[in-house]
Order: sequence, then C-alpha cells, then structure tokens
Amino acid sequence: MGLLGLLTGLGLLVLFAFRGWSVLLLAPFAALVAALFGGEPLLANLTQVFMVNAAGFLAQFFPIFLLGAVFGKLMDDSGAVTSVAAFMAKNLGERRVILAVVLAGALVTYGGVSLFVAFFVIVPMARSLFRAAGIPRRLIPATIVLGTSTFTMSALPGTPSIQNAIPMPFFGTTPFAAPGLGIIASLIMLGTGLWWLHRAEARARRTGEGYGDEGEDPTERAASDEFVRERATTAREFDPAELKHGRRSSEPAPVVSAVLPLVVVVAVNLVMSLGVLPRLDVSYLAEQRFGGTSLAAVAGVWSVVVALTAAIVATIVLNRARLPALRQTMDAGANASVLPAFSVASLVGFGAVVAALPAFTTVRDWVLAIEGGPLVSLAVATNVLAALTGSASGGLTIALDALGETYLDLAARTGTDLALMHRVAVIGSGTLDILPHNGAVVSLLAICGLTHRDSYVDIVMVGIVTSLVALVTVIALGSALGSF
Repeated sequence: MGLLGLLTGLGLLVLFAFRGWSVLLLAPFAALVAALFGGEPLLANLTQVFMVNAAGFLAQFFPIFLLGAVFGKLMDDSGAVTSVAAFMAKNLGERRVILAVVLAGALVTYGGVSLFVAFFVIVPMARSLFRAAGIPRRLIPATIVLGTSTFTMSALPGTPSIQNAIPMPFFGTTPFAAPGLGIIASLIMLGTGLWWLHRAEARARRTGEGYGDEGEDPTERAASDEFVRERATTAREFDPAELKHGRRSSEPAPVVSAVLPLVVVVAVNLVMSLGVLPRLDVSYLAEQRFGGTSLAAVAGVWSVVVALTAAIVATIVLNRARLPALRQTMDAGANASVLPAFSVASLVGFGAVVAALPAFTTVRDWVLAIEGGPLVSLAVATNVLAALTGSASGGLTIALDALGETYLDLAARTGTDLALMHRVAVIGSGTLDILPHNGAVVSLLAICGLTHRDSYVDIVMVGIVTSLVALVTVIALGSALGSF
C-alpha cells in the first residue's frame, strides 16, 4: 500500500499541475495522500516533514531567488536586456538570424537575468528577425530554448542559475564545479542544437514554407494569463505577472552599460568562489547560532549572492537615469521571486514526505541498483524526478534531499569527485524536465502564439536530445578521466 500511495500522490501532483492547479495547494495535498496510503500520521508529516523541509529550502536558496529576480527586473526596466538583444540583432541578425537569437538568450541568462524576463524581450526581437529572413516562426521557441534553457542553465561553469546552486550545499562544491566538462557539455549542446535548427531552416527554404501567418501579438496576453503564470512559477525563478509593474525606460541602455552588469555576475562569482572565500577564516560557522555548518556547505550560495548583489549595484549605478521608478522596479522584482520560491519549496516538501515513507526504500534500492555506477544512477534519478515534476530545480532538490547522503557515501567509496557528481546532477535535471507539461515550455509557446503541435518536436531536439548527448559524454569522460 505504501508504494501505491507514493505513486498515487505523485500521479495526482503531475495530473493536476498539468491542468494548471497551484503547486502550493497540490504539493501538500499529494504528500498527505501518499502518507495516508502508507499508514503514516498525517499532521506530523504535514508540519514536521513537509513544512520543515520546505522551510529549509527557502532558508538556503531564497536569497538567490530574491536577488536574481530583482536583478532581472532592473535589467529589463533599464532597457539593458533590450539593448543586448538589439546589439546581437544588428551585428548578426541579417546574416545569422538563428545564431543571433541563441546568443542573445545565452548572454543574458548566463549573466543572471531571469528566464521569463528574457522570454518577453527576446521573443519580439526573434519574431521580427525571423519574419525579415523568411524563416518559419514555428522555429522561434526552439531557438530561444537553446539559448536560454540548456547550456547556460546547467553546463556552463559559474552560471548563477538556481539549478547550478542546488547541489552546492549537498556536495560542498562551487558554481564552477567540473569546469572543463561543463564547457565540453556546453559546446555539444550549442553545436548540435544549431545544427538541428539550421537543418530545419534549410528544409523549410527548400519547400518554400516561409515565415507563416501571424495574428495579433500574444505577448501581453501571455503575461497576464493565470494558467501560464502557474506553470511558469513552478519552472523558473520569476513571476511573469510582475513584468507589467515598475516602469520601463523609453530608451535602451548603451550596450556597454547593458553588458557590464552581466560581466560583473560572472567575474564576482569566480573571484568569490576561487579567491576570496577559501582564504577567509570562517571557523565561527561551527557555532550553533550559525547552524553548526561549514564553509563548504555555504560557500557556493554565498558566491552567487555576492555576485548578484554586485550586479544589482552595477546596474543601478550605470543605468540610474534609465530607471524612472527605481523603488517600484525593485519592489516588482522582489515580489516576482516569492511565488516561484514557494512553489519549488512546496515540491521539496512533497519530496521529503515521500522520501520519509518506508516504501521509498524500494525506490531508492531500485535507483542505486542501476548499472553503470553512481553517476548513471544519479543522472537517472534527476532525469525522472525532473520529468515528473516538470521542474529542473524541483526534481533536482527532491533527488538530492532523498538521496544526497547516499551519493556522498557512494562517492567516498568509489573515489568519485563531488564536482563531477555536481555537474552530472545539474545536467541531468535539465534534460527530461522539458516535457510538454514543463512551465517554461507552456509559457514560451503562449508568448510566441504557437502550440505544441507547431513547435514541440524542435524543442525536444534542441532541449532534450542535445542535453542527453552532453550528459552521456560527461558521464563517459568523467568515468574515464575524472573531474576536470
């Protein structure tokens, strides 16, 4: 009965989330259903397992949600994201439309701008470029996914994405874990994704397909769509409803002022991770008032927090004249972080209840028995949970909450570098999460005014297939050569 309850709770979560129900309601309900079938005490599971673990996730990662959303909103309202997109369009657009859109998305998301901020700026640019070049508009979502939701989310060393931050407290790693393998994985994703998109473009030109019919601009409608909002906030760290709050600059920022804050994120992250924090005396962290922790457990999050803070300051200093309502902009960014953070925390609470059920030992034993060693079983676990939840961050946190200690022991016994475990876990979470019910996919299609039938096959090829190829390569190289 316990295993049946576990599967029933998970099935209810997936089914109703796909129908647009709020995860804030669904996750505790599904957790209690699983506990009920398992004959476990309901109130104890709700308050002592679900809530405690959800609160623990917020305590660790809410600063990243908060600062990332504020930074994204400042970059949007100052016209910096628009400026970066326009720069790419001007310098590459006429000759290399697909590459221009991919690189524009990659630059802003690797620099720390929230995914949905990038969506609402880059989609109109892509629509204009694709129309002028006669490329089918059905390829726009896949092009944007490649630039914003693949290698800059999970593979490029130092990326400030929440997915790259989640393994750090578990494994004591930094955002730059396994940098060589991360760069190789990024090149595989980018190269194979561009190959597929250019192949699709060439095929469309041979058949004379053209840009296609286009109705009214769906962007504003998507921003206020409650179904899109519920799906989006489970997938990533920005609430699209806050995009209309604050006030945007009437002029784009100069390109230097637009790019410099993105550079600050990466540079400060690197300096903090590899230079500053390792040299600090933080013995006080062992005191109970600081949680009796260690630098290894907090250094990664601290690096990202300082990097995003520095980028926020840089954005304000460089673009103050183009931020006509600074307080309202920052308020909107802060508000935009709350629903996504609590949505993912609710998924974490659900996973904690499931992991505490006696029946979960069956699932754990099955995962650990997968042939190929800990790297393969970790990749499978993160893939499956990200696929079921439709959330890379939610699936990754559930997997590590439930199995993190086990993988630490396995890494110690097998001599597996924890940096390699980190990179495999993050890339694994960013593959099958891009199934049809994924919030980012649903939101992007709505913003583009397209359907799954129009564009989903190309999204699968650039978002799932390329990431799986990169994941297999990283596991093979890591198993043979170790982490580098």
